[in-house]
Amino acid sequence: MKILESKYLGLRLKNPIIVGSCGLTNSVESIKKLAENGAAAVIVKSVFEEEIIQEHQDVLKNKLGDQDNNLEFLDYFDYQIKSDVLKKTAALIQDAKKEVDIPIIGSINCASSGEWVSYAKILADAGADALELNLFKLPSDVNQKADEQEQFYQSIVSAVKSHVSIPVSVKIAPYSSNLAASIKKMDDIGVDGITMFNRFYNVDFDIYTDEVIAGSPYSTNEEYYNALRWISIMSGKVNTDLSASTGVHNAETAIKMLMAGATTVQIVSKIYMDGPEVISSILEGIKEWMEKRGYVSIDEFRGSVHHDPDQNSERFERVQFMRYFGEHTI
Repeated sequence: MKILESKYLGLRLKNPIIVGSCGLTNSVESIKKLAENGAAAVIVKSVFEEEIIQEHQDVLKNKLGDQDNNLEFLDYFDYQIKSDVLKKTAALIQDAKKEVDIPIIGSINCASSGEWVSYAKILADAGADALELNLFKLPSDVNQKADEQEQFYQSIVSAVKSHVSIPVSVKIAPYSSNLAASIKKMDDIGVDGITMFNRFYNVDFDIYTDEVIAGSPYSTNEEYYNALRWISIMSGKVNTDLSASTGVHNAETAIKMLMAGATTVQIVSKIYMDGPEVISSILEGIKEWMEKRGYVSIDEFRGSVHHDPDQNSERFERVQFMRYFGEHTI
């Protein structure tokens, strides 16, 4: 019997596989299928403030007549759309918790600073076992100082944690003026977990129509390297739980993330590609590898290959290809 039990955000999980926030976690039936195939927890589809704002604008543009274009009504209408979206997500959390015996984690992504706490409180009150905050805004403002955005993120986390009693994690991007220091500051202010890393909407061009189009929405297995490096570097330097995200498509990659020090791994793209059955396949692959290596529990090898400044620092911190290309000729 191989022990896959893990602990994440203070929650006891039957294994380390979490389904990340996505369209697959937006209905009770889908969540049930994910749980039946072995998911240890699910993060429900994120509440995006920007989507609420866009819905508000679309309805105003297409459905409202002149008689409704007064400030009092528009304020009410904005409130009603926001309320409907949050009620739907709260109901999803409540209903899912009645149908499955795994933790249900809420997820929010706000555009304005004033909404993080209110959204968090609603999902916490609905019974979410924990919250994941999607913290990132593209640093495209050339006039913004390097540390202003990170200070803003830290203030959000502190505010949310002061208003809810459930664990709070953050899903971050790999873009920072000093990523290691930024992660350590999150740890210092008491965040319960950090997910590395968020995968964003990518921009592409159509060279025949000159249009800006969307890049592939799915990750590939080759995209796991950056998360592997940073989880390895930070796992011995912070107390908070670390969750690996982006590029986890098979048991081998999941094992690598656990060896680096991840507490859990999050899967999305591979489930879209191959269905929820891939979860049980990955779990079986982990068990088979543990059998070959003689491990009984995940805790026996978790963090076994993390960054050690005294022994393997160069392998983790080298970012140039000098040695690799120096050994190859045409």
